[in-house]
Amino acid sequence: MKRHFQETRLISQDLIKGKKVFVATSGGVDSSVTAALLRDAEADCTGIFMIVHDHAQQHRDDAQTIAKDLGIKFEALDLRNDFKLVLDYFSNQYKKARTPNPCVFCNRNIKFGILFDYARSKGADFFATGHYASILRDDTGAYLYAGETEKDQSYALAMINRSILPYLIFPLGDFNKTQTRQLAKKLGISVSDKADSQEICFIPDNNYAGRLEQLSPEVVKSGNIIDSSGKILGQHSGIHHFTIGQRRGIRVAMGTPWYVTKLDSDTNTVTLGPGDELIHKTLIASNPNWLIDTPKEPFAAKIKIRYNHKAVGGTVFPQGDSVKVVFDQPLRAITPGQAVVFYLDMPQGKKVAGGAWIDKAMD
Repeated sequence: MKRHFQETRLISQDLIKGKKVFVATSGGVDSSVTAALLRDAEADCTGIFMIVHDHAQQHRDDAQTIAKDLGIKFEALDLRNDFKLVLDYFSNQYKKARTPNPCVFCNRNIKFGILFDYARSKGADFFATGHYASILRDDTGAYLYAGETEKDQSYALAMINRSILPYLIFPLGDFNKTQTRQLAKKLGISVSDKADSQEICFIPDNNYAGRLEQLSPEVVKSGNIIDSSGKILGQHSGIHHFTIGQRRGIRVAMGTPWYVTKLDSDTNTVTLGPGDELIHKTLIASNPNWLIDTPKEPFAAKIKIRYNHKAVGGTVFPQGDSVKVVFDQPLRAITPGQAVVFYLDMPQGKKVAGGAWIDKAMD
C-alpha cells in the first residue's frame, strides 16, 4: 500500500513518531485514512475495533483487512455488555419524553471512555479517531476545536472528559469528505468508496420506535393529543413516536400546519400548536461539561442546539450544575434531551468551550 505523510497542525511527526497510538477503527474510510496517516508519520499503530452489537461482522472484517493492508496491529474488543449503558440511556430518555442523542452519550462513556481507558491500559501514548474535529495544543494544554469544513463533528465530542484531550489525535480535522476519499484512493485503501453510515449503529434500519419497543415494550401506551389549552385533539399510541417540531405523522388535521410543541411523560400527552409556539429565546440545560476552565461569569458564544444546526450567537450563564442560554435571536424547536454546545471564536478556529443537556425551552 502506498504511503503519504504531510506535516500539519493536527499531526506532527515530532509529537507522534515512535509513539504508541491506538486508532479506533470502524472499517470505514475515515478511520482507515486516519490509521494510514499515523502509520506514515511513523507512529506505532494498533487498530482497535469495538464490538457493540451483533451485526458488526462485516465492519469488523473490513477493519481487520485494512489493518493487515496497512501493516499495523489489530484488536477487536467486545463491549456488548458495556454498551447496554447506551441502550438503557436511549430507552430511559424516551420514557422521560426527551429526544436522546446516543452518539454524544456513547462518545463520552464508551468510545472515549471504556475504549480510551483500554488503550491507555495497553500503553497507548495517544488515542486517535476519524472524527472531523481538531485537537490543538499550546503551553496551557490541549483543546477541542471544530473541524474546518462542513463535515465538522465537534458537536458529538463536546461531552467527553476534558482530562483526556492531551491524549487525543484527530488527523482529519482540516479535511472534507471528498479530500478524505481522494486520499484513500491515492493510498490504495480498499474501502475508499464505502458508503457513509447514515444511521445509529444499533438501529441499522433507522426504525427508532421499533428498536425502543424491543428494549422497553412498556412504552407502547396510548394517550391524548392536545392543544396548549388542554383540548383533546386525538389519540396517540406512545409518545416515543414524536419529537419537538415534528409535523409529519401526527395524524391530526387542523387545516393549517401544526407541530409537536411539547411532550409530557407524566400525563402521557402530546401537545400540538402552530409554528410560533416552537419559537423560544432561552433554554435551561443540566450537567454541563466544560472543556475549558470552568467559567464563573456569563460569556458570549456561538451555540448549536443539534448536530446539523448552524451555530448562532448567544450568552451562556453558568449556574453550577446547570446553565441558562439566552440567544441573540429566537430559535425554533429547542428539544429536551439534545446537547447544547458552546463555541468560542479564536484566531485558530472555533474552540469548543463545552456542552450540556437541554432540559427545557423558555420564552
